[in-house]
Amino acid sequence: MSDIHIDGSPRSIDRARAVMRHLENLPGPLDAVVVTGDIADNGLIEEYEIARDLLATRHPTIVCPGNHDVRAAFRKVMLDEDGDGPINRVLRLDGLTVALCDSSVPGRPEGFLDDETLAWLEAVLAEDPDTPAMVGMHHPPVALGIPYVDAIGLRAPGRLEAVLRRHPRVAAVLVGHAHTAASTTFAGLPLSIAPGVVSTLRLNQELDVQVPIDYDLPPQIALHVFDGVRLVTHVRPILF
Repeated sequence: MSDIHIDGSPRSIDRARAVMRHLENLPGPLDAVVVTGDIADNGLIEEYEIARDLLATRHPTIVCPGNHDVRAAFRKVMLDEDGDGPINRVLRLDGLTVALCDSSVPGRPEGFLDDETLAWLEAVLAEDPDTPAMVGMHHPPVALGIPYVDAIGLRAPGRLEAVLRRHPRVAAVLVGHAHTAASTTFAGLPLSIAPGVVSTLRLNQELDVQVPIDYDLPPQIALHVFDGVRLVTHVRPILF
């Protein structure tokens, strides 16, 4: 899931709560919840306090920042840590490693993976090379055909591609930011773009406005099924 944009309003809270309630009530097993950024809308401590409670779940969870997040506040509330450096996290499951990179740039909407983050990712992927891994972040590393999003995507994606191509254990790349479900490839790997929880971003062909954000469509999530080799993604709207 991605882009919950908690701003303290009942609307953002209700949509995120509906998604988490759906996940909690799934009758079958769920190995992990992956949240690819834009947790708070304004990066405020109070927003993270709400988000922390909303995202509490019985499932293993891994979360990374997006361009709307503020590192120091995110780290303090969500992780109970101090500091304002990149927030890179790893979740090791039975048979799968999930590594989420901090692609946020403080004060800027576009993304970038700095040297510290890429060195961290290289080290994580060098561990246990026989176990498949998925790498995630907030910003898509390719253009999606949505000018509004493409203008603030990941800068210098070749830096990431070079790391991924050195590690054949990587099975897929997971991102958010676009508020719309999409799929393509990057570095020879599946690239899955999560839909938005707070809103849906339509293509320019669908809405004749500069920023085609649809606030009426329901929140959506992506359910990933991975058999150790192939990733299959199912997108689900959450009615509430």
